[in-house]
Amino acid sequence: MTSLGFALRMAAREVRASPRRLLLLTASVAVGVAALVAINSFTANLRDSVRRQAQGLLGADLSLESRQPLPAVAERLIDTLVSRGAKEARVTNFSAMGYVPRTDGTRLVQVAAIRGGYPFYGEIRTDPESAWSALQRGRHAVVDPALLAALRSRVGDTLALGEARFVITGTVASAPGNVGLRAAFGPRVYIPARYLQETGLLGFGARAEYEAYLRLPGSIAAQAIARERGPTLRAERVRVRTVEDDRERLNETLSRLTGYLGLVALIALLLGGIGVASAVVVFIRQRMDTIAVLRCLGATGGRVLGVYGAEAAGMALAGSLLGAAAGVLFQQALPGLLSDLLPVDVETSVSWSAIALGVGMGLWVASVFALFPLLAVRRVPPLAALRRDYETDSLPRDPWRWLVALALAASTVALASLQVGSGRQGAVFAGGVAVALLVLWASSWALVRAARRWLPGGLPYLWRQGLSNLHRPSNQTVTVVLAIGFGAFLLGTLILVQLNLLDQLRLTGGPARPNLVLFDIQPDQLPTVERSLREAGLSASDPVPIVPMRIASVKGRPVQRMLADTGQNAAWALRREYRSTYRDSLVSSERLAAGAWWTPRAPGSDGRNGYRISMESGLAEEIGVGVGDEIVWDVQGIRIPTRVASLREVDWARFEPNFFVVFEPGSLEGAPHTLVTLTRIERPTDRGAFQRRLAERLPNVTTLDLSVVQEALERLVDRVVLAIRFMAGFTLATGTLVLVGALATSRFQRIREGALLRTLGATRSQIFRIVLAEYFALGAMAAAVAALLSLAAAWALAKWVFEGRFSPQPMSLAALVLGVVSLTVLVGLLNSREVIRRTPLEVLRGE
Repeated sequence: MTSLGFALRMAAREVRASPRRLLLLTASVAVGVAALVAINSFTANLRDSVRRQAQGLLGADLSLESRQPLPAVAERLIDTLVSRGAKEARVTNFSAMGYVPRTDGTRLVQVAAIRGGYPFYGEIRTDPESAWSALQRGRHAVVDPALLAALRSRVGDTLALGEARFVITGTVASAPGNVGLRAAFGPRVYIPARYLQETGLLGFGARAEYEAYLRLPGSIAAQAIARERGPTLRAERVRVRTVEDDRERLNETLSRLTGYLGLVALIALLLGGIGVASAVVVFIRQRMDTIAVLRCLGATGGRVLGVYGAEAAGMALAGSLLGAAAGVLFQQALPGLLSDLLPVDVETSVSWSAIALGVGMGLWVASVFALFPLLAVRRVPPLAALRRDYETDSLPRDPWRWLVALALAASTVALASLQVGSGRQGAVFAGGVAVALLVLWASSWALVRAARRWLPGGLPYLWRQGLSNLHRPSNQTVTVVLAIGFGAFLLGTLILVQLNLLDQLRLTGGPARPNLVLFDIQPDQLPTVERSLREAGLSASDPVPIVPMRIASVKGRPVQRMLADTGQNAAWALRREYRSTYRDSLVSSERLAAGAWWTPRAPGSDGRNGYRISMESGLAEEIGVGVGDEIVWDVQGIRIPTRVASLREVDWARFEPNFFVVFEPGSLEGAPHTLVTLTRIERPTDRGAFQRRLAERLPNVTTLDLSVVQEALERLVDRVVLAIRFMAGFTLATGTLVLVGALATSRFQRIREGALLRTLGATRSQIFRIVLAEYFALGAMAAAVAALLSLAAAWALAKWVFEGRFSPQPMSLAALVLGVVSLTVLVGLLNSREVIRRTPLEVLRGE
């Protein structure tokens, strides 16, 4: 018989003889593969949905967008395309206060004024179905259902928008790209564009976006137009969008999200590899007699390795296939978890490529981890068949283990790079995993040394005996701390990051924290606003002036030329309209990063040589300026030269009037401007009543209830974290399996020790407390190290990724530590039931 045939035949016999013993190996692989297949299948479905629905998301073949009415060059292009057979639609988007005269309350809404047959692709589904087709037949409005709930209104009511009135004829059931972030700042309202001027809401200072949508005939390619006319249109601050551009951007953004979820799944698979190694160690120790007999009968070390390697590979393949089947089922839950974040409707289907990739990764990782203990069977001596008690306590080391370790490290980098699509990020991830595992290993090593050398003599005997088990031969201290600690570290990091993000959004922290913003106030309306505040018994912050402007040139270079030479993705800083202010001091949400704040000018001096400005540091980096550089601004047609005096870091997470650019006093006082002020109203009903009264008096003044924004953002953050925790649950499940496997590695030795203690007079209760002490120490060490690692990782993420403040959240960490300790103790006690129950005579007879 050939070596391969012998190995396969023997492996099959071993599996048939003890299938339950290999169940742990199979389960460890299955959980990790299930997580990978679930996320990779979902990613494949998501990309397919983006490919099919991208045209419906845009609603046209080509769109032109601007913060001002489209310039002449854009209008000429549209006229040319229409003359060649294209169809045109227009949408004007702006914010306004909406209310229903029949009911109380008001709400900030996002208005879309429609002209033409928008959308040309996809559909806006309404209830009733005829509401969208009937929108243009009169003063009709189709609204988000959330608006009806907020205003306690119904279809058929009259909706007030500024000076105009519209009949609500239906609600939006589904609209392209209507994700949760858009609704955070107000529900959508669709009206006919021909009544737009009647609202009176597009006066000076109003923020609006003007969009033209074009359906092109087959003879005209949208991409060709974007390439040919894009530089000219960008120079006029017009954004050009095509279906292909949107598809690429969506794929890039969504793939990044699913890629990081995939990394969480990969961690579960790597932990599963540790479980595989534990399971193989148990199995090899149980089969040591068989291995020694095979060596006595002439089997070489390589052939014995082939037998058990084939057995491990077969079970790993079975676990991978089982995990793939489970992953296909689990993927059904992901679209629901991420529904508020996805601009497309994801239709789930079986992705054979994701299944093949998951099975292949599971088989490879399991095989590499299994090789660590399997290599030792090559050096089991034949004499072990006669001297089992002296030859099997430890397996000899093998230099080939270094090669296996190198293959494992390279595999981790390669698999992580494959998940996120970046070799650099894959290497960073692998390095982070290595550091976390190294810290956990060092902690477990320190625990073993401490238990051996510095065990307090004053402790009760049962506690000293339990802690001594941490350094007994064949102890599982390192494996338990690695498995449970790594899973707890991941979950702890997620919890801390989530709580810190939500803390930055919280508005109810103090009685002086504003929760209502009033903006778009015209200077002549300020007395009316102040009178309304006084009548309501409210105080407000000092009004802050806001002056709209655009960049005209940077360091002597006209912005039109810069836009023509700049890629569309990097042009936002040059194309956008800025809303700046002027003041003489920093505010609490700002910190000076470079340069110096201005001092008052000498009497008689002016800004002819350039007014001083302070710029947000990220914006300065984006447009390539520093302290001392010149920027010329276009303020309603007047050029104002400035020089950068300082750079600021701004805490954008604080809901306060923050600005990219702040001018020195004396620079903008004569420019047309609007005002913004903030106040605080404790009760939601009182906030709603005040907003309603102000909307009736001053329809153009917009009020934003920050508590509503906070709640919406918290829901979105919770949704993201829920999806990540769903994937992290696989990691925790794998860690529990690894814990079971680690305990099984010393099961037979524990049974003998328990029998010896019973023979010496120990009761079951005493043995129970010994086991309890051991697993309490293991769980406490794993939880403590995981908590410290979580603190370090969450702090780094808060500082370098989210650029916000960090709070350690001690209560949440304490709950995590308690949960990890309880889980370790529970699993340890359940796995030690036989140690406690078995009688001494039963064990000795078994020997």
